[in-house]
Amino acid sequence: MASWLGGLGSGLGQSLGQVGGSLSSLTGQISSFTKDILLEGAEEVGDAATELHVSNSRFREIESINAAQKSENERLKKVCSDLEEKHEAAELQIKQLSVEYRNQLQQKEVEISHLKARQNALQEQLQKLQTAAQSAQLGGGVSQPATTSASFVPVVRHSSGFEGDDMDFGDIIWSQQEINRLSNEVSRLESEVDHWKQIAQSSKVQGANDAEQSEICKLQNIIKELKQNLSREIDEHQHELSVLQDAHRQKLIEISRRHREELSEYEERIEELENQLQQDGVSTDAMVDSKISEQEKTAQNLEGGKVDSLQMIKDLEDEIRKLNQKLSSTKEENKILLKEQELLKVEKIQLTQELESLKSDFSMLQSSVAEQGALLKEQEKSQSKTPLPEDVVSLQQALLEAEREIARLSILSQADNPVYMAEDVQAFTLDLQVLKEENLKLRNEKEELEKELLNAQCKNENIISAYTEDQNSELRQLKQDLERKEHELNESIAERETLIAELEELDKQNQEATQHMITLKEKLSRQHIETDGITKQLKFDIDVERKKVAKLEMEKMETIKELDTQKEKLSQCSYALNDLHISKQQLQDNVRNLQEQLKKAQDCNLHNKREIRELQQRLKEREEELSLSLSKLTENIEQASSHSSQDLILKEREAEIVKLQNKQLENKQLNEDLEKSLSDLKTENGKLIVAFEELKQELNDTISEKNKVCLEKDTVVEALKLEKRHLETELSQAEKQLFEQAHKYEQTIEELSNARSMDTTALQLEHERLVKLNQEKDFKIAELKRGMEQMEVDHQETKEMLTTSLGGQKQLTELIKEKEEFIERLKNQASQVKQELEEHREVSRKQDVLKQNLEEKDKSLAIMKEENNHLKEEIERFKDQQSRATPVVEPKTLDIIIELESEVTQLKVIKNNLEEEIEVHKKTIEDQNQKTVQLQQSLQEQRKEIDESKFQCEQMNVTHERLSLEKDEEIKNLQKTIEQIKTQLHKERQVIQTDSTDLFQETKVQTLNGENGNEKHDLSKAEIERLVKGIKEREMEIKLLNEKNVSLSQQIDQLSKDEVGKLTRIIQEKDLEIQALSARVSSASYRQDVLGLQQQLQAYVMEREQVLAVLSEKTRENSQLKTEYHKIMDMVAAKEAALVRLQEENQKLSNRFENSSQDMFRETIQNLSRIIREKDIEIDALSQKCQTLLTVLQTSSTGTDNGSGGVNSNQFEELLQERDKLKQQVKKMEEWKQQVITTVQNMQHESAHLQEELQKLQAQISVESDSNSKLQVDYNGLIQSYEQNEKKLRSFSQELAQVQHTIGQLHNTKDLLLGKLDLVTPSVTMASIISQPSVVQSSTPEVLSDESKLLQKELEQLKKKLQEKDSTIRTLQENNQRLSDSVATASEFERRSQEETDSEMRQIREKHDVLQKSLREKDILIKSKSDQLLSVSENLSNKENENELLKQAVTNLKERNLILEMDIRKLKEENEKIVVRCREKETEFRALQETNMQFSMMLKEKEFESHSMKEKALAFEKLLKEKEQGKTGELNQLLNEVKSMQEKAAIFQQERDQVMVALKQKQMESSALQNEIQHLHEKEQRLNQELERLRNHLIEMEDSYTREALAAEDRETKLRKKVSVLEEKLVSSSTAVENASHQANLQVESLQDQLNLVSKQRDETVLQLAISQDQVKQYALSLTNLQMVLEQFQQEEKAMYSAELEKHQKETAEWKKKAQNLEEKVASLQENLEEANAALDAASRLTEQLDVKEEQIEELKREGEIRREMLEDVQNKLMNLINSTEGKVDKLLMRNLFIGHFHTPKNKRNEVLRLMGSILGMKKEELDQLLSEDQRGVTRWVTGWLGGGTGSKSVPSTPLRPTHQTGFNSSFSELFVKFLETESCPSLPPPKLSVHDMKPLGAAGTGKTSSTPSSSQIPDSGVSGISRRPDANPFLAPRSAAVPLITPASTSGHLLMKPISDALPTFTPLPVSPDASAGAVLKDLLKQ
Repeated sequence: MASWLGGLGSGLGQSLGQVGGSLSSLTGQISSFTKDILLEGAEEVGDAATELHVSNSRFREIESINAAQKSENERLKKVCSDLEEKHEAAELQIKQLSVEYRNQLQQKEVEISHLKARQNALQEQLQKLQTAAQSAQLGGGVSQPATTSASFVPVVRHSSGFEGDDMDFGDIIWSQQEINRLSNEVSRLESEVDHWKQIAQSSKVQGANDAEQSEICKLQNIIKELKQNLSREIDEHQHELSVLQDAHRQKLIEISRRHREELSEYEERIEELENQLQQDGVSTDAMVDSKISEQEKTAQNLEGGKVDSLQMIKDLEDEIRKLNQKLSSTKEENKILLKEQELLKVEKIQLTQELESLKSDFSMLQSSVAEQGALLKEQEKSQSKTPLPEDVVSLQQALLEAEREIARLSILSQADNPVYMAEDVQAFTLDLQVLKEENLKLRNEKEELEKELLNAQCKNENIISAYTEDQNSELRQLKQDLERKEHELNESIAERETLIAELEELDKQNQEATQHMITLKEKLSRQHIETDGITKQLKFDIDVERKKVAKLEMEKMETIKELDTQKEKLSQCSYALNDLHISKQQLQDNVRNLQEQLKKAQDCNLHNKREIRELQQRLKEREEELSLSLSKLTENIEQASSHSSQDLILKEREAEIVKLQNKQLENKQLNEDLEKSLSDLKTENGKLIVAFEELKQELNDTISEKNKVCLEKDTVVEALKLEKRHLETELSQAEKQLFEQAHKYEQTIEELSNARSMDTTALQLEHERLVKLNQEKDFKIAELKRGMEQMEVDHQETKEMLTTSLGGQKQLTELIKEKEEFIERLKNQASQVKQELEEHREVSRKQDVLKQNLEEKDKSLAIMKEENNHLKEEIERFKDQQSRATPVVEPKTLDIIIELESEVTQLKVIKNNLEEEIEVHKKTIEDQNQKTVQLQQSLQEQRKEIDESKFQCEQMNVTHERLSLEKDEEIKNLQKTIEQIKTQLHKERQVIQTDSTDLFQETKVQTLNGENGNEKHDLSKAEIERLVKGIKEREMEIKLLNEKNVSLSQQIDQLSKDEVGKLTRIIQEKDLEIQALSARVSSASYRQDVLGLQQQLQAYVMEREQVLAVLSEKTRENSQLKTEYHKIMDMVAAKEAALVRLQEENQKLSNRFENSSQDMFRETIQNLSRIIREKDIEIDALSQKCQTLLTVLQTSSTGTDNGSGGVNSNQFEELLQERDKLKQQVKKMEEWKQQVITTVQNMQHESAHLQEELQKLQAQISVESDSNSKLQVDYNGLIQSYEQNEKKLRSFSQELAQVQHTIGQLHNTKDLLLGKLDLVTPSVTMASIISQPSVVQSSTPEVLSDESKLLQKELEQLKKKLQEKDSTIRTLQENNQRLSDSVATASEFERRSQEETDSEMRQIREKHDVLQKSLREKDILIKSKSDQLLSVSENLSNKENENELLKQAVTNLKERNLILEMDIRKLKEENEKIVVRCREKETEFRALQETNMQFSMMLKEKEFESHSMKEKALAFEKLLKEKEQGKTGELNQLLNEVKSMQEKAAIFQQERDQVMVALKQKQMESSALQNEIQHLHEKEQRLNQELERLRNHLIEMEDSYTREALAAEDRETKLRKKVSVLEEKLVSSSTAVENASHQANLQVESLQDQLNLVSKQRDETVLQLAISQDQVKQYALSLTNLQMVLEQFQQEEKAMYSAELEKHQKETAEWKKKAQNLEEKVASLQENLEEANAALDAASRLTEQLDVKEEQIEELKREGEIRREMLEDVQNKLMNLINSTEGKVDKLLMRNLFIGHFHTPKNKRNEVLRLMGSILGMKKEELDQLLSEDQRGVTRWVTGWLGGGTGSKSVPSTPLRPTHQTGFNSSFSELFVKFLETESCPSLPPPKLSVHDMKPLGAAGTGKTSSTPSSSQIPDSGVSGISRRPDANPFLAPRSAAVPLITPASTSGHLLMKPISDALPTFTPLPVSPDASAGAVLKDLLKQ
């Protein structure tokens, strides 16, 4: 092997050296090639011949290079073929070795099988020898083989059968066979006994004859044989008993093991299995124990029968039959129990299905209840009451099941032992008490639930009361608003009155003013319609928001409902916990039952002991009888001493006595065996107790887990409560905000109603402000929506929390199932972890690949940049050339240039894009930084602003009070000034005739905008008037503001700081308005400042909004960036974690595989890295060459400019220097390479040594790891045992505490029950009355009385039950006392007989002791042999286990091998990736070479062009010279020469191009060859790697095989040692057996001698036997009589018990049925109660609503009555006014008219008369007739004046224009005007109407301010007066009534534009249509 490895190493070294040489040659060739290219410029000569030479020489050189590469290629191919052959040879060797090892393994296995066979044979021999020894010890030598075979076969069969599961059935069959065999033997013995009896009797009759001696000898021989048979059979039975006991022990161990396994497997169904195990499993164990005990009893009875008298054998037979019957009955009971188990399982499944269906029904009921129940009360009641009946039903079922189980157990106990009936009855009573306690607990729980219901109802009432209080508060607020609006109406009415007075003044103005007013009115009506639309929109918005509020309230209700559902779920959880507690109690009861059963078993043992004692007493009696018979015999002997036959009889009697003594010894042995079996039973009981303790431990663990889960649920509930509180607080905040908004909206509505009295400008401003308000409201709505969304999100979170809590509850139920699934999950997780590991590895690989790609791309970018720079320089150079010399360029060069330019542009574009991206990224980073800084600054500014605003709010609160006082003072001052101005106005009212409407508009404009503030004018009278009007309006506003301030000061206490701030802002605005009013009187320049400030404020607000928007955007961006940053960080962290994992794995792998393979991998990686470095160096060299070529190109271009041929010497020197440097670098690289090769070889040598050391270390590590694993296993076992002990201790302590606690509870409950039995009924009724006060209110008291009656009935029934039970217990106690008395009498009788026999027994015992010692010694020998056998079998099993362990180790090693191979494959893949990278580098290198070639071609072409240009230039110079000289002929010649030269040059170029193409082809071929060489190198490396892998594999396999061989040899040696030991043991045992047989023979001889003596004594005792038998018969008769009496007594007792039990069972069944019926009734009554409660609740709600509605109706009726009374009063007043005014004529008016007629000139009197006629309502025709009759003119006029005119209608007409009147006419008009003025001022004020008769200005229902009453209310108003009043006085009609300026249909905001209130009594003399406009009416009047 070493030589072979050395050869491989040398071959590898040579191949590596060759590779290095080839590389060096390649580098040398490349450097020479670069030299040639560099020297091309220098070598090129002008002549074509020289060029050809150069090209030919190059061609030859390339061919030589090609040949060298081909030879190298062939050599490498040969190396590859050699390596492949070596590889094949290595594989063949490995195959041969593996075949050899396999053969060796097979041989070893065959040897092991032979050794095993030999061992089995030896063990069989041992067993045979042991059995032979036993037989030798037991009896004679003739019947030994038969006995051994007979006794041993069943034992073997049993030992083989223990492994199966059907062991119990086989045992039973075998035991039955044994019993049958024994019964046959007993019958045979009985026949023999009868025969001997007959002989004895005949001997008595006949006497002693010599003929009978021969028969006596025969009989003695027969007796000896019988004795031998008896002893043999006894031994056999003892052996069988021991075998059975061992088998039973093994079976018990196996059963307990299986039981534990099943427990661990089926932890899901712990509760079911515990119940079944404790009921059925324990019963089966008890059955098995009973079987064993019964079999032992049968054996005892059989042996006792043999020892005792022959009559007892018959009794034993009867007992055996009884036992067989019992066995069959137990089998049947077992079968029945199994069937019951199956039925129970089926019932359980059905119950679970029913439970699920009930759950689904319950969920359906819940959903229906949730849909039906609109309010919380009903839900809480239904949800709290519905689960109760289900719990009651489940408890009833549990009770029924418990009672059934008790009945079944009682039946079983009756069948087995009727004595323990009293204990069952006591247990039954205890169970009854427990059930009663549970019933009491349930009642308490019910009362608690009812209390909770009451609390919930109280809470609900509180909520409803709070809701009603909120509604009341809202109603109060609305009423306050109504009162405010009524107050405003009153003020508006007062204003209207003042305006009516002003209207009368305005009637004096011109028609133009009226027309202007009409146009204005139309505009205002339009604006009014628009404002109405806006108000409607605002109202709609308010309604929408109210709906939203309602939705929020609904959602709140829904959340409350959901909380209630969660409460229900919690209650369900609590019920589930209660169920678990109940199940725990059931388990505890089961444990108690088991303990009782244990006690019963102990009692059974005591009973058996008593029976044994009785048998011993009987034996003693018999012995006494024998002694009596002996004494009689001795007397007979004394009487007849002469007879010699009597001596023989005496001898026979003595022999019989010896026999009896032997039998007594045997009986004692049997007693000892029984005591041993009792001790075994005790140990088994101890084991069972331990098992019960373990079960208790598990129960405690489950209870603790449940407690933990309960705690978790409580925490979840608390969290939910906290969330609920948060939600409630948020809801309250939202409601507050909504109330605030409502207040704001109401304020805006009030402001709008006030604003209707303003002009167009005011409306516009208010419109703008409303738009802003709308915007603000929209923002607020958006905020509310966001809040709603947040609420929804929170709601979803709460839902998720609740679902998780539900999931937790489900997990509680599924915890037991998950324990089983946990292991599988762990396995799956392990597999997933492995997969994730692999994925992480793949990800890391991908990352490495990406990194490599990135690096490559970076490198390529750098190269591209360099190329770009070079190309730029070239392009500049070419541009310079083109600019300087413009000769014709060849198309090839142009194409190349174009291509280069396109490439350059593309590269530029790419570069620009990259730069732009970089700049963008930088900008984004900078922007982000700036944004963060700005955000911080803005945050600080906002904080400052908030602090300032808070401070301002505090200041405003302080200043508000001051300002109110100052305003009061200002108002007083202003009132004084107004009074002064009024006095001035009354003086100067005649002078004012300006346009009042314009003035009015100006005043309004001045108040709000201050447009006329810049005008400087004196305080004239007109201005004072304007100011007075403005001040009047402002007074009204100030009053309103004062009232508002009062109301606000009341509300400020309730409102929060935000509302105070808002109110203060409003007050500030009003203050500004007041200041503006006060400033208007003094100065006008202040208004501009105010306006400017307002504009600035608006601008600031806008800016703030913008800033906030920007801030929000920035915050969003910031959050997005943060999230992105976090994601990136998470990604980075994940990648780092993956990298760390990979690194750890790599370290592990490196630690595992630090072998020669890794060294090889390192070498290959180093080689590859070396190659890559060399390639990089070559690439750098090529790039440098490219740069030098570019510089040469540049210099050549400069050279063309200068006109000099060739290249500069400086550049050549630089190039040469660079070449020298490169050569030096190459030499250094070669030296370094040689050093590396030497180091690699050294490393190879060292690796061989390291491998050997590693192998040794691995062997040591494996040994140490095995020992460590063993130690760890032992340590873990110890820890587990310690933990188990600790757990047991804890469980014992817990059980003690629980037991103490339960004892205390039981004592307490007992005291309570005893104390409260008499006082139950009143307390129950009181509890029911106390617990249901709320239900009593709603429901009828009859239901409660029924419930109380039912409860009383139940209590009475329970009392009766208790009394009956007590009576039964007393009867049972009396029976027990009787039995105990009878037993005591019997025992006294037996004690007397025992005392007599004790004295004789002591003498016999001393003789027995000697024989017992010898028997014990033999038993000890047998036990030692059996122990040796067991030890041998244990050794064998240990060896087999070791074999299996070794096999497992081999499989583990194989798996490790596979893992190693997988890792090697992965490493190969990584190597391949590295190779791919190398290839990519080579492709880049080729690309660079190609570019280099292109550049060289370009250079050559440029040089050629430059040469041609130079030649052309020279030719041109020559031509010029010749032209000067005038030599034209020579010129032509020269031109021809030039042409010929050009053609030659073209030819040369073509040749050169061909040569270059050939060169390129050669280069391509060389590159292909190089690729092939590289591939071959790679193949070499792969083959080397495979060789090394195979070598390592071989070494490992050899190691493993050697280890296995060594292990096999060790095993062989151990087995051989064991075999030798066994042989030695065999020899020793055989010698011992021989000794034992010799001793046995000696003992047999001595026993035969003794027998001879005893046979003599037997004859003597036969006579005594006959006498004693008679006595025995008498005793037997008496005994049978006693037994009969006892049996009859027992049967009577049984009958009594069974009858009483049946009665009890029937009564319990009846009670159960009654309880079920009662429960059903209770459930139905509860449902009826719930329905009644629900109906009553609904009725109470309806009644409350009805009461509220009735109250509202009554209030409305009262208001209606008040309004009617007011209307009637007003109508009465109107009627009175009309009656008083109709038919009256004013004297003053008539006098003035009369005087005026006479004052006028005569020419104009007709006109005056006509005017008067028109006033009186006369027609034109009548007037003409009167005026035409001149004679009777005056008389008729006077008569007409005095008497006529009753039927006319007075219409006051306007005077004519003043321009038409001259002289006297003007005086008349003036007089008329004065007259009208005096008449217009009324002496009595007009009657004021009440507020209720008019429509309010700002009524919520309508948006219109018109106050025209309907025709139904005021019939005598408006136009209707035309038809009503024919007898109106024309002089009483005021001026204003004649001019209805505004039609009743039109409605405007301005008070001046409104019509005169129709409530006043107005007279309309002209029949004007209501639709006619005011202007038309005025025109008609003027025409008239």
